[in-house]
Amino acid sequence: MSALFEELLRVREVEPGFLNPKYEECVDAETLPDIKEAVERIRQAVEGGEKIIIYGDYDADGVTASTVLHDALVLAGVPAKNIEIMLPNRFTDGYGMSTKVVQRAVETEGKLVMTVDCGSRNHEIVEQLNTVGVDVIITDHHECADTLPNAIAVINPKRRDFGAGEESIRQLRDLAGVGVVFKLAQALVRAGMVPEGQEKWLLDLVLIGTVCDSMRLRGENRRLCYYGFKVLEKTRRAGLKELMLAAGMKKMNSEAVGFQVGPRLNAAGRMESAELALQLLLAESRPQAAALALQLENLNKARKTQQQAALKEIATRGVDGGAVMVECGDWHEGILGIVAGKLVEQYHRPAIVLAETGEGYKGSGRSFGEFNLAEALMVCKDYIISGGGHAEACGLRVAKDKIADFRRAINAYYDGLQLKNQERFLDVKEDLAVADFEQLSLELVAELQKLEPYGVGNEEPIFLLPEVRVIEAAKLGADGKHLRLTVWDQNGKSLKLIQFYAPEEYLKLRGGETINAWITLGENEFRGLRSVEGRIVKLAVI
Repeated sequence: MSALFEELLRVREVEPGFLNPKYEECVDAETLPDIKEAVERIRQAVEGGEKIIIYGDYDADGVTASTVLHDALVLAGVPAKNIEIMLPNRFTDGYGMSTKVVQRAVETEGKLVMTVDCGSRNHEIVEQLNTVGVDVIITDHHECADTLPNAIAVINPKRRDFGAGEESIRQLRDLAGVGVVFKLAQALVRAGMVPEGQEKWLLDLVLIGTVCDSMRLRGENRRLCYYGFKVLEKTRRAGLKELMLAAGMKKMNSEAVGFQVGPRLNAAGRMESAELALQLLLAESRPQAAALALQLENLNKARKTQQQAALKEIATRGVDGGAVMVECGDWHEGILGIVAGKLVEQYHRPAIVLAETGEGYKGSGRSFGEFNLAEALMVCKDYIISGGGHAEACGLRVAKDKIADFRRAINAYYDGLQLKNQERFLDVKEDLAVADFEQLSLELVAELQKLEPYGVGNEEPIFLLPEVRVIEAAKLGADGKHLRLTVWDQNGKSLKLIQFYAPEEYLKLRGGETINAWITLGENEFRGLRSVEGRIVKLAVI
């Protein structure tokens, strides 16, 4: 093990077993509340040949979780023809359970509805299902109210009556919706309903849903995603094979999952219907999967085009000058959250992006640091039709004649908090400073791969190259938007750095300047020659 990698593990306080977690050390699934009750109700459904309706969500976590539950039920003995998956429509249904599931249960004589990634606050819908003789099992990971819906089981690690002291419980609180469903699959294995070991084939989707939902990748999530990568590399799913082929994935890492697989799955629910992503994951033939993967590829391209157009329009007309940016326009509803996130990255301010609708404006917000959007919406409730979310993300509706009042109210609330130096929460922080490029070896690049998958709580390591001299600076690409630098350390050893779609100020760099460079490390192969390459995260001229 290289000295620099050892120092990185020490600085990060990596716990024993992190690099090579053991599947056998997964937290006991029966630690979760109501999981035994859920298993017994599923057993009853299997024995009685009952129709089961799965109700999911339209994002990558919801779609992968729906598929995992479908596959787990099939493994447990439920015929696929007895399982129906319903996904809400972002534009007509919104988040959470819809009354459509009640209607569908009655129409199909379903006796059991199982939710994934939703349901914990849908008390009224659950009561309606109970009234027509349909049992409900909720699997979810969102915050719960003081009281729970009257369901057969509410499997949610965020339940307020779920203990908080034990380490295993704290780990379960970090699960994505797909992670909660996988724990149910493990419980079905323990109950003898699913053949032991077969549940591991579900981990490719657990990885995708967990990474795309930005869950903390330590503890239980680390174990599940570590093995999820191994399964994804040899996935049996025709849909994932074709999606990765359409995306042109050359390497299997967390960047590919988070920035290639995830956006394409999410594009379905953002631009049209999440049903396309679901059909892809359930596809049994390569030709069917290839056609669906092409549709998702085109939807993702359309999403990018509309996202870039919205950002360009905002920049051209000039951004909102308030501490909280509130931008309105004639934009596709599915891109608003992404646009808000991009505005936060670019302007280092909380952003709310709203699209015009028949009754006013509908949109999403993104925040960071100490400004809690959920609390802000509560304070501004007199100026919105509806809204909710959590600290860093929200959804809301605003009447047209209230938009100016809302803008004033939310900025007054922000100003009243007297928050200091919020940009520090967005600042790039290095793990280690490296003055000698000799330490940046191919051996180190290979060692860093042992930390995969990267994500929240296990970010890709960032190295600071202090006071390095730029030897050469070149713009790349037909439009000159990419940057390649060659830099020297203080011993005269060189290293190539690259950044795609570099900021304008970086593209102005010239040879002879001295900079601090924050980078991640990768490997470049050219004509059979392998070398270390730095990926620029941030630059500062000295």
